[in-house]
Amino acid sequence: MCEQSSIAIVVPVLDDMPRLRELVSRIRDWPEQPHEIIVVSATQDPELLAYCEINGCRYLNSVRCRGTQLDNGARCAEASVLWFLHADAAPYPSSLHDITLALAEGAESGYFRFMFAGPSSWRKKFIEWSVKLRTRLGGTPYGDQGLFMRRQVYLECGGFPHTPLFEEVALVRKLRARKRFWCLKSPIGVSPRRWEHDGWTRRSLTNRYLAIRYMFGTTAKQLSLSYDQTNKIPRGAQIRDPKQ
Repeated sequence: MCEQSSIAIVVPVLDDMPRLRELVSRIRDWPEQPHEIIVVSATQDPELLAYCEINGCRYLNSVRCRGTQLDNGARCAEASVLWFLHADAAPYPSSLHDITLALAEGAESGYFRFMFAGPSSWRKKFIEWSVKLRTRLGGTPYGDQGLFMRRQVYLECGGFPHTPLFEEVALVRKLRARKRFWCLKSPIGVSPRRWEHDGWTRRSLTNRYLAIRYMFGTTAKQLSLSYDQTNKIPRGAQIRDPKQ
């Protein structure tokens, strides 16, 4: 049995103070608390460090690479269960209990049901349905679906590779192969801001295009350069991994 207090939440960030504040405030309002919240920053940020100290979060520095940040946070965790969240995630108050219950019933790892935060719309519902279908057919649930796992299982599977894009894919494949990788019925709120900024169709098609290229052998580094150029992101900036 996994107690809720033995769960470590790992959050990679790069210039995400407003969204991190919302996430931590949300979590600190819950009646049950995680063992620790580990914030892994891609920059030296005194303001973020001070915020973490005031709000009881562990602060780590890392290079600007999502996979490296996630792995560093996981390996520094003291808790027996790891839960990886994006800074703009909107998890529900029952989430810690849902993870605990799944692990008690036999799961080693898993993820939450994809659901956009905010008001519903036909565009949101369509993407939610497509994500559900894709993951049921063996597709990869990405980081915005709140991946969780026992820390020992994470280490046995080799953890997140230190890549700027699609860092979840290899790890999820190994977790699935162990046959105890569960999809929870409970949802996690996913921010729609990238779709709203880029356009719903453009964002979805770009994500699928990059995923297909990765599936056919293009490296994560090559894709990250392509993604930088397409989205006019300065080279060296942390890449937001494509998802659905």
